[in-house]
Amino acid sequence: MDERLWKECGEFHGHTCPGLAIGYRLTEAAMDFLRIPLEKAKDEELVCIAENEACGVDAVQVLLSCTAGKGNLIFRPKGKIAFTFFDRRTGKGVRVMAKQFPRVEDRAQMIKNILEGPLDTYVTIGAPREGVPSKARHFETVVCSKCGEGCREDKARLSNGEIVCPDCFEFYDRG
Repeated sequence: MDERLWKECGEFHGHTCPGLAIGYRLTEAAMDFLRIPLEKAKDEELVCIAENEACGVDAVQVLLSCTAGKGNLIFRPKGKIAFTFFDRRTGKGVRVMAKQFPRVEDRAQMIKNILEGPLDTYVTIGAPREGVPSKARHFETVVCSKCGEGCREDKARLSNGEIVCPDCFEFYDRG
């Protein structure tokens, strides 16, 4: 574990916690598996699919510079502490998931255990469950006929023949 990078993760996240530690460890394990150093992605050469919206995602952002805005951090929340990483340069990918591991009451000790303990106690490494996602696209902005706000065209809906944003769309469900 790189102390400088761990400190950077804590500063970005606002504190250190077991969730951030497991995110650090999962990211480190994935990059080791893919034989990539922990490096900041300049564009979309590295991509992460996060199956959660928890603390560990912040470690991914700091360590690899995968971000939602850049389009190389994709959220598919399933409530699992799991990430799938792809290296677009090689097409290789890996899915890493936190195991159920022994909890300890002392928070600092638990963080230390996660960061320094045997990898197979904390991490499951496997094949991706899906292919490499397409690169981020740019979409035109359309104007909602009801509220007048701009909206990405792929998120807009038609209502009575007029373009409306998701907020103004009246969903119809008889179920």
